[in-house]
Amino acid sequence: MLLYDGDRAESLHNVVAERFAPHRLTVLSEQRLNGRFRSLHEGRLSLYELGYGAEVQVTPGELPDFYNIQVPVSGSGVVTLDGAVLPPGPWLAGPGQRISMTWDGAALNRILIIPARLVEPAVQARSDKPPGSLPRFAPALDSRNPAVATWLELVLRFQEFVASPLGRRSPLGLGHFERLLVDTLVDAQPSSWCAQALAHGLAAAPSALRRAVAFCEEHAHEAVSVADIAAAARVSPQSLRAAFRAHLDTTPLAFLRRVRLDLAHHDLRSVAQGRASGTVTDIAVRWGFTHLGRFSAHYRDTYGESPSATLRSAF
Repeated sequence: MLLYDGDRAESLHNVVAERFAPHRLTVLSEQRLNGRFRSLHEGRLSLYELGYGAEVQVTPGELPDFYNIQVPVSGSGVVTLDGAVLPPGPWLAGPGQRISMTWDGAALNRILIIPARLVEPAVQARSDKPPGSLPRFAPALDSRNPAVATWLELVLRFQEFVASPLGRRSPLGLGHFERLLVDTLVDAQPSSWCAQALAHGLAAAPSALRRAVAFCEEHAHEAVSVADIAAAARVSPQSLRAAFRAHLDTTPLAFLRRVRLDLAHHDLRSVAQGRASGTVTDIAVRWGFTHLGRFSAHYRDTYGESPSATLRSAF
């Protein structure tokens, strides 16, 4: 359904704000706006296509109670989330996060809006207890990750399904497809709930795995190998890898890296709160990250922002 097609910035702004959230729209170029806003599906979750036809800046500020996933179709832009510039490509922002977007005149985006009330039960279904807060996803949807690439393909298939004769005749089928998008997003995209899931998986783990986890936590500041962890757990490296995969769906070294990231995150927050001092480099090296570029990339994937953004934040 076509929601707007025209050149009046105020009219387009009002229609978009009604569907999404209050925001500020600024036309940056002398080129006349040529906006087009289409609703592809509006149900429990919604799918839209939006292009402005001119260079614009869009500043919603803090997002309300929904997740906003934008998949570029054409053109380009710059997206800033919580003060950090995101890499090009699909991205995701959630409740409480602050975004600003600048799009060129050729930019056209497919936008999926998922209410937080749909995400919360999907997370809770993967744990025995309710999550302490809404999950915060890593903002960059990296299509090099096969799971994420499959999910992005699923969004495209959803667009085709809602436009098909079967989609129009099968509201129950649409509902199943909506739930599939939410469930697979939770499983595919790294988020803050992953640490809770690891802890839940550990509760039923064998004693050897619990010994391995304790060793990782106690020796995170040291140079540790898989052989060291296996020796502490009193199993072979092969058995160790199998246990981590079966119970925690990860590898020993990936788990150790996550422990170190959590410790670095805690230290960065302490500096931000004025309870400690140090730089990003100091903290990264303290927890065994000697390659700062890889540390920053893993940190952003896990916490949805750069280490320097955490250091600047007020918690």
